[in-house]
Amino acid sequence: MVCDMPGKKSPYGMYAARKLRQKRLKFRWSQREFRVRMLKLKEKYDPLEGAPMARGIVLEKVGVESRQPNSALRKCVRVQLVKNGKVVTAFVPYDGGITFIDEHDEVVIAGIGGSRGRSMGDLPGVRYKVVMVNGVSLDALIKGKKQKPMR
Repeated sequence: MVCDMPGKKSPYGMYAARKLRQKRLKFRWSQREFRVRMLKLKEKYDPLEGAPMARGIVLEKVGVESRQPNSALRKCVRVQLVKNGKVVTAFVPYDGGITFIDEHDEVVIAGIGGSRGRSMGDLPGVRYKVVMVNGVSLDALIKGKKQKPMR
């Protein structure tokens, strides 16, 4: 249905809902977030396969050098994911958090919270952080509320 109002370009009236919806959908493809979601790109390239968290086994502890202008060795671990065997680097938060993690421990990792799923701050190429160690929250271990179970 063509609009009677001069200067109006969009369909406007009683039976215009389908046309309005089609127009909106056409323009949404120019939005990055919509396109990534509709083409399921995150599930295709993401090691976590679109999940918010994943379990993995610690392969080794590594120190990642921070980017300029900072200078530090950020404590990280190399983790092999249980679900698909992919190996990722995960940051270990908190002061002394690395002392609670040993090789072959089971950890749960989550996204680090950088923009658009990328790395955060001065950590080059690190997209994940350690949340739990052997089924106990890393936060609880740091605060001394719980002991780390031996497996």
